[in-house]
Amino acid sequence: MNVLSEDEFENVLSIQNKCTRLNLNENVYGTFAEIGAGQETVRHFFRAGNPKGTIAKTLSAYDKDFSDAIYGLDPQNRYVTVERLKRMIDYEAELIEQRLSRKKYPNKLFFSYANTVATIDWAKKYKGHGWLGIKFQKKPEQDYSEIILHVQFHENNASQQQLSLGIMGVNLIYAAFYQSDDPKILIEKLYDHLSKDKIEIDSINFRGPVFKDVDNRLMSLQLVKEGITEAVMFSPDGNNILPANVLYKKNILTLRGSFRPVTNLNLNMYMSSRKLFLEQEEVDPNKTVIIFEMTLNNLKAEGNDEINEKDFLDRADLLCASGQTVMISNFQEYYKVVEYFAQHTKKELGLVMGVDNLIDIFNEKYYRHLSGGILEAFGKLFFKSLKVYLYPVKDEKTGELITSKNLKVHPRVKELYKFFVDNGKVIDIEDYDEESLEIHPRKVYEMIINGDKEWENMVPGLTARMIKEKNLFIKAKTSQN
Repeated sequence: MNVLSEDEFENVLSIQNKCTRLNLNENVYGTFAEIGAGQETVRHFFRAGNPKGTIAKTLSAYDKDFSDAIYGLDPQNRYVTVERLKRMIDYEAELIEQRLSRKKYPNKLFFSYANTVATIDWAKKYKGHGWLGIKFQKKPEQDYSEIILHVQFHENNASQQQLSLGIMGVNLIYAAFYQSDDPKILIEKLYDHLSKDKIEIDSINFRGPVFKDVDNRLMSLQLVKEGITEAVMFSPDGNNILPANVLYKKNILTLRGSFRPVTNLNLNMYMSSRKLFLEQEEVDPNKTVIIFEMTLNNLKAEGNDEINEKDFLDRADLLCASGQTVMISNFQEYYKVVEYFAQHTKKELGLVMGVDNLIDIFNEKYYRHLSGGILEAFGKLFFKSLKVYLYPVKDEKTGELITSKNLKVHPRVKELYKFFVDNGKVIDIEDYDEESLEIHPRKVYEMIINGDKEWENMVPGLTARMIKEKNLFIKAKTSQN
């Protein structure tokens, strides 16, 4: 057999060549466990040269009872979950360590790859989704590192979805061993020979010694920046979480902003709108989630299309420290946020915003790309039980308090605006904080940069302490200049 040189492999990078290179690596050795869609990944390794060089064992526990017997019962009797995937890769990695002596194989780099998926149903009502993961070593006897990701299928045929799954599985295993020095490149390489239209990654987490310097929130941001997915979420602990799991059958209240930094104004908007939202008879507090959302536009500096990662992490640190669930999205228009939430829940929805944001919503220029214009957008925006919780603003010239009652919109949309206000779709926040009305978040950021200590009175105590202790935003500003 002719063995390609390393440079030739890097230039070719077909799926078969990836498998062949791994098969010919005398140290890479592991197991494949695939349930739900068959053995789509490992078949590529069998078809490539020298499969015995890589494959220690392959398993397809298609029957649920067999799967339960091997990996344990799920408390909710579910199989396509991250918990199931973790049990699979942990079990198989432990098993290979038990059965293969390190004395006999001192240089082996063990791995366990697994996926658990559900492809499109026969009625084509549900497109299907799944979890993929690999637990691997890059040095003999090194602690294992992990890459775990969730995918949504967009193809309308189960066989096509299985093919896409197999290709991404090969890309994942290959990337773990040969492209894991740069996780951003790794994410890009997961789509070798695949289209983003076919399979979407909406959550990914890296863990272990290979990724000790990786911040998973940046990896979330990368998914949105590269157009792989439209929205990602991370929890207060900084780990990426699956939006579908967070939003499923939940009441959702969303506050959009730049949060650069979180101010007393943001905090009062959050507290007062939360109180109003939970007062609704239909809203169960135990089935409610509150999301702090930042869009890609929120994250870009003025006059700059690039996102400063340090600046992003500073904001993320402050939100996570205050116990918030954060969503990063590519939804410039509010109606797209509502459409996204409506995919996951039929419960109550609420948007928190200031007067300026509401005026923008009624600006027709944002909807010229829609055949139905602003009427189409508003049909999607005020979906069923959606309500807008409006925080007032004080007119800087007159000192007048502007609410939904005296807000002025363009004459062409005046009647449309009146219709939604009269039907209780816009609710004024009356329990506002007078001092917070004087806070302008952009000016607070400028005060921090310029060393004006007055900003400390405009942000929550925890936020002020963290900004000073960690020197937040100042380094971000320096790196932009």
